[in-house]
Amino acid sequence: MVQPSPRPSVRRHDRAAVLVAALATLPLVQACGDAGPDPGLQVVRDTVADTVVVRTLSGSVWGPGARLVPEVEIGVLEGADEYMFGSIASLAVAADGTIYVMDRQIPALRVYDADGTYRATWGREGGGPGEFAQPDGGLAVLSDGRVLIRDPGNARIQVYGPDGTALDTWPVVPGGFSSSNPMYRTVDDVLMTPTVMDLEVDITEWRTGLIRIDAQGNVLDTVPVPDVHETPTIEARSENSASINTVPLSPGEHWSVHPDGFFVHGVADRYAVSLLREGDPLRIERETDPVPVTAGEKRQARALTTRDMRSTDPNWRWNGPDIPDTKPAFRNLYTGSDGRIWVMRYGAGIEGEDADYDPDDPDDVERRWSEPVLFDVFEDDGTFLGTVAAPPELSPYPPPVFRGDEVIAVTRDDLGVQRVVRYRVTQGGDEGA
Repeated sequence: MVQPSPRPSVRRHDRAAVLVAALATLPLVQACGDAGPDPGLQVVRDTVADTVVVRTLSGSVWGPGARLVPEVEIGVLEGADEYMFGSIASLAVAADGTIYVMDRQIPALRVYDADGTYRATWGREGGGPGEFAQPDGGLAVLSDGRVLIRDPGNARIQVYGPDGTALDTWPVVPGGFSSSNPMYRTVDDVLMTPTVMDLEVDITEWRTGLIRIDAQGNVLDTVPVPDVHETPTIEARSENSASINTVPLSPGEHWSVHPDGFFVHGVADRYAVSLLREGDPLRIERETDPVPVTAGEKRQARALTTRDMRSTDPNWRWNGPDIPDTKPAFRNLYTGSDGRIWVMRYGAGIEGEDADYDPDDPDDVERRWSEPVLFDVFEDDGTFLGTVAAPPELSPYPPPVFRGDEVIAVTRDDLGVQRVVRYRVTQGGDEGA
């Protein structure tokens, strides 16, 4: 059975024409702490219709060299069960720094203090109160400390108290609709969780929406996610299943939800991220150089994609546009609990060795190419704070949690061991961008 895609990108809508307005210099914003802004910071402000456009031409508030430095690490290769992870599906962090980790291999929710000390394990597999059948990427903490777990296998959201007591179940999740997308919580404790709005149509026409739920479990409405771009796709079908994937390294459509409840959205054919807030829209832009796709990266992406598509159709042949020669302007968008916008960027490909490659395995693909993990960080008024280099083992899935200068993320080492690491943004050192 095919699971609904959390972010379909196969519908097309006309884009409004953009008028060019006169540019005015935007005053520089002082950085926090002792360091002042980069003297090379150049920003312009533009007003197009009702949208303010903040464009960074060069420099940043933090200056070059910002990076993520680990402060707390949870997880071991061998040791106590409570520190060993099998398959982490989602992360959440409470206001006091408590870290919640949903491990779907158990399945159970692990709870750790802010310093990484194990506190408790909540739940187990099943259909009763406090139990899960298929926990996925949905995990959130309300302002009163209640913890919400999306469980599509039981077609519900499981509600826990701060002490781990199973309090309630909210039957608001479509049964069987599993998504890697998170549940978003707004500052007024409205929950927003993905759904497919029209399952009766063909998979190529699915549209994603977000169910909005109040703090008592009442469904408020369902809002469609931004859908203004058709990303090039390839398709494989068999008698009982279908697979629709985007062409690797094609500019996609990305969105997140700001804590104030509006969408942060962008199409990665150019560096432009829009804050779609009612009555006060803002667009963030930044001057960047195109990043080329090497011939080796193309070969690797094509081989991996072909292998995956042939799991649906063993005779599959490439049936979409070719892989582009340059990488998109960005890879993904995230929003922090403080409203900051984290733009995950592409970097130049890095060639290395694949020690695990087995040339005698016809299904194995040699993975020689990787790239650095980079984030551009903006305040939600458009101020460009800087580019932050992250360790290469940091994974974008499940989505990291961003809290001010803290990032809590899942990592995976060369042995495949998952860990949860809390990082802090530190200025100075090699920029990596």
